[in-house]
Amino acid sequence: MSRIRLAIAGIGNCASSLVQGIAHYRAVRGTDRQDIGLMHPALGGLRVEDIEVVAAFDIDSRKVGQSLETALFSPPNNTKVFCNDIGKSGVTVQMGEVLDGVAAHMADYPLSQRFDVASAKAVDPARVLRDSGADILVSYMPVGSQKATEYYAQAALDAKVGFVNCVPCFVVSDPKWAAKFTAAGLPCVGDDIKAQVGATITHRTLARLFVDRGVDIDCTYQMNTGGNTDFLNMLNRDRLSSKKISKTEAVQSQLDVPLPPDQIHIGPSDYVPFLKDNKVCFIRMEGNGFGGVPLNLELRLSVEDSPNSAAVVVDAIRCCKLAKDAGIAGPLEVASAWCMKHPPKQMPDREAKLALEEFVSDAVAKVRGNAVGVGR
Repeated sequence: MSRIRLAIAGIGNCASSLVQGIAHYRAVRGTDRQDIGLMHPALGGLRVEDIEVVAAFDIDSRKVGQSLETALFSPPNNTKVFCNDIGKSGVTVQMGEVLDGVAAHMADYPLSQRFDVASAKAVDPARVLRDSGADILVSYMPVGSQKATEYYAQAALDAKVGFVNCVPCFVVSDPKWAAKFTAAGLPCVGDDIKAQVGATITHRTLARLFVDRGVDIDCTYQMNTGGNTDFLNMLNRDRLSSKKISKTEAVQSQLDVPLPPDQIHIGPSDYVPFLKDNKVCFIRMEGNGFGGVPLNLELRLSVEDSPNSAAVVVDAIRCCKLAKDAGIAGPLEVASAWCMKHPPKQMPDREAKLALEEFVSDAVAKVRGNAVGVGR
């Protein structure tokens, strides 16, 4: 298998954790730590350390024009540093279009906590993608940035690269955009990345547990707090409609009978600056068990938000690369169901994992078949 040449739009905390992770797993290759923290150490023959970042886009003055290895640790990024030495990338962060990527209320907060738009002229992302030889573009746009997400989706189409949408701005799950990727012969994975062990995957698992054990769920909520730019951005409730839809549908999909809208509340709660990239989640579920006897569950989950995301996006990237090499086009339903909160088709997580193994096996067979055909 070839290396995966990756472009990243949005050099925030999630990008920092992803690139740190690539360097980390490259450094521990061949040791007893090489598989720790990975859902799939090897996926279709591809390992995390096979990913190489070849292009990067942002709009912040402290990142644009800087080397990738500098920008990843520049404010307002505040995620945990678990790999100090990521090496020299040879990649300079280039200016993207702002569009709807910056919420106006951020201007009321200290510079260290918010975005600061650079004065540089935006580049043509499709040209950069072509020149860099990128295979896949990952979008890490802020929540509520539908126009910016679509802008990079179109750039991926124009440059003939696969697309992974990690944010709750619906592209891959939108039939209009899905048709565009199918027609272009390009794979895409989305929308809205699930964390490794985060609020949504935990809530989904608990909901399915209640159903499988015969407990009738009356009501449930999920509240989250954090101190990164994602939580600051989401203080503008007008930007949250797609986020709430994504998270709510992810949980509702695990129930045989969805709860009435007024009996389920799932959504970001508040911005707490000192938490930095730590996300604290509170889940409550109320139901009735044997004999109609009430029971309830309360859970508090504390996680570093961005590494939690990176652990899953490495699967999405590798699936997208496998599909591209295999000539598989359009939304990757199984990979999206495994990796994303709002996929084109929801699946129980256990079923999605089993289906993913079958998808990978089929994709590898097609890649090998294509290689044999080329060699004849």
